[in-house]
Amino acid sequence: MKFSISQVALAAILILAAGCSRQAGFTTVKDGHFVRDGHVQKFVGTNFWYGPILASEGQGGDLARLERELDALKDLGLVNLRVLVGGDGPDGVFSRVDPTLQKAPGIYNDTLLVGLDRFLSELGKRDMQAVLYLNNSWEWSGGYGQYLEWATGEKALIPLVDGYWPFMQQMRKFQTSKPAQELFYNHVRAIVGRINTITGKPYKDDPAIFSWQIGNEPRCFSDEPEIRDGFIAWMTETARIIKEIDPNHMVSTGNEGLMGCENDPGLLKRVNTIPGVDYMTIHIWPYNWSWAKEESLSEDLDNALAKTDEYVERHVELAHQLGLPIVVEEFGFPRDGFSPDREATTTCRDKYYDHIFSLVRKGTLDGCNFWGWSGFANPSGPQWQKGDDYTGDPAQEAQGLNGVYMTDSTIGIIKQSLSY
Repeated sequence: MKFSISQVALAAILILAAGCSRQAGFTTVKDGHFVRDGHVQKFVGTNFWYGPILASEGQGGDLARLERELDALKDLGLVNLRVLVGGDGPDGVFSRVDPTLQKAPGIYNDTLLVGLDRFLSELGKRDMQAVLYLNNSWEWSGGYGQYLEWATGEKALIPLVDGYWPFMQQMRKFQTSKPAQELFYNHVRAIVGRINTITGKPYKDDPAIFSWQIGNEPRCFSDEPEIRDGFIAWMTETARIIKEIDPNHMVSTGNEGLMGCENDPGLLKRVNTIPGVDYMTIHIWPYNWSWAKEESLSEDLDNALAKTDEYVERHVELAHQLGLPIVVEEFGFPRDGFSPDREATTTCRDKYYDHIFSLVRKGTLDGCNFWGWSGFANPSGPQWQKGDDYTGDPAQEAQGLNGVYMTDSTIGIIKQSLSY
């Protein structure tokens, strides 16, 4: 059969159009910045770790609240949400997300999996995007400790019960535990390779996913070379697996920056030169890092802002050297008086948020996500109990201390920032 030049040209155009259609809406990196549909993309977003739970029809599900929250976020312009894929291990563990997604290795709560599907579907309807993190170095979603328990039988420690030092000593074992890591790799393959049951679309083809993230604040918890090498090795393998399954989406580490790298610039560079890692993440917690004290939040605010600028500057310099966008994807500041009460004012937090937002406006940062979104939640008390509303503060933290409610004056700061 012979084809005319016009038929060949038409076929080429159709192939090109199909390729462009497949990539439409995906965020990529070009010249050190995020690009989406040919335009540089900067954002102010939030952390909404519990979104897929709300989207489920089982325990913890609240579809009416989910839609209300997403509509409010969209109206505010907070269209980039950092989200937990799901917790690991049995339900009912003190200070852990409840319900969990992965009950045992490879055994999932199917209702929550459909919740994740529905959550992404709802984001797609609103042209919103999610950073989906797959692991956690902290206990509140299982993470390192649960994989170690599954692989070795050694019970995962809980910092609020067993102490932070014993907990961190145990978590460093994950870096060199091949059996624990293999269980995690299997989880990565199952989630990244999933087909959405709501839309029928493979996750790899869904532009509602901004990036896959290896974990929440992955740390090695050690100065020992062997532990550090293992830390880099398992993250390198995770990034490789993700890219092999899904070449369309970006990969990020979820690392805090220097504070998550034992304050070692060399380790920080290794983390951010892992093949397949597309942008740099940092986290900033002035209270947790003793830049502001519980009893003097207002008096310490200027010091916290100065320390923040110094921390950002050090990372921006490296990001520019490596040609990577940089996102402060997690930052928070307590309510005035260090009170978790949702009626407590947020004067200091508002000033701190506005400062971070200004770094995005000025182009110092490519994006930021504050921690965390509480929206329309109405918690029953400072300690989360089963059946309570989910807030931006996960189960091990005082409910409301760092969360942003729709009634907070912080909402006005967000509106002002995004009106520029």
